[in-house]
Amino acid sequence: MLRKFLALAVLAALPAFAADYKCNSGRVEKGGSTQYTYKESSSEIVIEKGGSTKGKAVKRGSKWYVEVGGSTQATFENGKIEKGGSSWATASDAQRTYDCNADVAATLWVLAQKGQL
Repeated sequence: MLRKFLALAVLAALPAFAADYKCNSGRVEKGGSTQYTYKESSSEIVIEKGGSTKGKAVKRGSKWYVEVGGSTQATFENGKIEKGGSSWATASDAQRTYDCNADVAATLWVLAQKGQL
């Protein structure tokens, strides 16, 4: 009985999910290997791979616009990701894949969904 209780206690202590990617000092890593890099300021998040820009998010007012080649792919604000004005996902959804702050995770998620990563 005690073993069963301990096993359940250990399982309960594990995180509900483990993100595939983890942000670490401007790098997006998978299995400890850098997959992408990002540069973040208060008004722009740039995602790069091998020195080439894959896409970026630009802040206009309170809303972020995720762009590829100057074309808006989606927007996000207050944890909600929208495509074409319709709800698409949440920053929490993005953070299930990308263990990063919500803005970087949302940017990466949109770029991945649009086939840009």
